[in-house]
Amino acid sequence: MIKTFKTSFRWSFPGSTLARGIAIGLVAGTNAFAQVLPNPYRLVDGWAKLPDGRPMGAVGDLKSDSDGSHIWAIVRCVATDPKRFGNECLDSDVHPILKFDLKGNVVKSFGGGVFIWPHGLDVDREGNVWVTDAVAPKKTPTGKRGHQVVKFSPEGKVLLTLGTPGVSGSGPNEFNAPSDVVVATNGDIFVADSHSFDSGNNRVVKYSKDGTFIKSWGKTGYGPGEFRMLHSIAIDNQGRVFVADRGNNRIQIFDQEGKFLAQWTQFGRPSGITFDDKGQIYVTDSESDNEQNPGWEMGIRIGDARTGWVTSFILYPWGDPREVEGTGAEFVAVDRDGNLYGGEPRPRRIQKYVRVKP
Repeated sequence: MIKTFKTSFRWSFPGSTLARGIAIGLVAGTNAFAQVLPNPYRLVDGWAKLPDGRPMGAVGDLKSDSDGSHIWAIVRCVATDPKRFGNECLDSDVHPILKFDLKGNVVKSFGGGVFIWPHGLDVDREGNVWVTDAVAPKKTPTGKRGHQVVKFSPEGKVLLTLGTPGVSGSGPNEFNAPSDVVVATNGDIFVADSHSFDSGNNRVVKYSKDGTFIKSWGKTGYGPGEFRMLHSIAIDNQGRVFVADRGNNRIQIFDQEGKFLAQWTQFGRPSGITFDDKGQIYVTDSESDNEQNPGWEMGIRIGDARTGWVTSFILYPWGDPREVEGTGAEFVAVDRDGNLYGGEPRPRRIQKYVRVKP
């Protein structure tokens, strides 16, 4: 219930939804203002078209190519059991790494037989594609895959591999279900390790461009520099490292040496983070519900990467806050024209959102 104040103060906001939302949020002490922000995007259904009748698998991370004219995406293999989730590519050689043109056509694919559960993706300045295998230890069979980060050339040739295949660990060249990877402009590599609340490494691992271990920081916890499931990692235009600390309902920000700079909670329960070249941050919230993040709704929040001010919100229209299962977009990419692409794992969709010109 919103309280009123018996003062001479009057609501004099000029009738805009944004202004009224800010007022409600300030008075009620809630995030109401974040739920009624403008949505300058139009949903495009059926954008992604897979070749040869291939069914759509669970969608992982996606990123804009270095040319701005293509979108790279992880589309996991369709498991023999449609209810299976977490190791869909274990018994499949279907290519899970797909390159789309802006019309939604697949123009390149590779990576078949390399992963068990491909999850995070980045594209470096040279156009190389980096992918993490975040399969859980209990779903990792003895073999040559899992708990790795793989670097591909733009044509799909394996150039570098980090981690010990099939082995979960916490050593300098070991991971425990690494969620995501990002490459800095100087070639340094940052890995978000791992896809677990309490039993994983919950750390950031830094390597040089040739794969030499430099350092790591973080542990399981709730304080600054502590994590509970690092689900995404990204670097903004200022070179700051942003971590989607999903289990703690916050984004943590560091310099590239691991120094804690700030934490943001205004983007909901973050699953994915990306930036455009205009200084905007895009954050997906695929899991806010009445149990994990009460009072928040699933969707994509957009804001100023410098100040953290949220300016737009794409409400996920099929979400139900009473459900605990994550259904919204986990990851988001932005193309050269400012259009967005949301990757939804369980509904098995890539949704395109077209920027509507004012």
